[in-house]
Amino acid sequence: MFTALLKNLKENRRTIVFTEGPDKRILEATQRLMAEDLMDVILVGNVDEVKAAAAAGGFDIAKAEIIDPAAYPAMDEMVAKMVELRRGKMSEEDCRAALKKGNYFGTMLVKMGKADALLGGATYSTADTVRPALQIIKTKPGAHLVSSAFILSRDTGDEALRKLCMGDCAINISYEDSVDKEGNVTVSAAQKLAEVAVESAKTAQFFGIDPKVAMLSFSTKGSGKGATVGLSAAATKVAQEMAPEYAIDGEMQFDAAVSPTVGQLKFPGSKVAGYANTFIFPCIEAGNIGYKIAQRLGGYEAYGPILQGLNAPINDLSRGCNAEEVYKMAIITAGMK
Repeated sequence: MFTALLKNLKENRRTIVFTEGPDKRILEATQRLMAEDLMDVILVGNVDEVKAAAAAGGFDIAKAEIIDPAAYPAMDEMVAKMVELRRGKMSEEDCRAALKKGNYFGTMLVKMGKADALLGGATYSTADTVRPALQIIKTKPGAHLVSSAFILSRDTGDEALRKLCMGDCAINISYEDSVDKEGNVTVSAAQKLAEVAVESAKTAQFFGIDPKVAMLSFSTKGSGKGATVGLSAAATKVAQEMAPEYAIDGEMQFDAAVSPTVGQLKFPGSKVAGYANTFIFPCIEAGNIGYKIAQRLGGYEAYGPILQGLNAPINDLSRGCNAEEVYKMAIITAGMK
């Protein structure tokens, strides 16, 4: 799974910034990334504190750059740039206070070209990693939201199901219409879910999956009513119009998505039903539960959440992550630039 990413990193030198420099897991992953010469690393934190933590853990981080926001020589320039980006939503004082924190400081390093990618969340919440990205990096042209996907991989079982993509399992709690001050719908819930589907198809493709995208529900082709059934059905049509180059179909139940027998019985003629490898959930409850069931009972390694829709590669770690997961997510984050 990592072959293409490693090749990309060796051909295109990248710099990643870790927002939690003194964290033991970050330091262990940094040592490995440095030893394998995969990328340049910036650790955000007090220099003495980071070095002391590295020495206590026996980690060699001599090749990494450590930057302390409190002693950053270009802080005035960074503050001015952030004030400009926030366009009156944050004062100079607000920006200076925010940039004392590793999450905001690291994000501005990416925005100002000092780093190519950012990985945070070892101690920060997902919201604290995503919020600065939304405020500073912002979404890609045409994107209406940031979403996430997990890549799940295993070496056993049906070959067609050894590598999967699931979204959104970490960012969007639910999907509602966005309206203006007059009450007019500016972005519909269906458009948002469709955007998650298309972005997840792109992520799947990047990781070598030929995406067959199932818009999941507790209903297959109108067999059930209520709750999110209408949302999944409407989002299917929007996604098909947005990206006709991808095989996207729904709404369908999970058994119809993965079993050719059930899929073609319930959804005859569908190019996706029975053969899906990219699964789009109608809400975060279903998505988060779904990928964790696959991970814990299905024997899959789960990589993510991989954030989608941003102008730069910024990803979030679980606060329960280990050094191996930090190492792998660093390769994914820097390799996707």
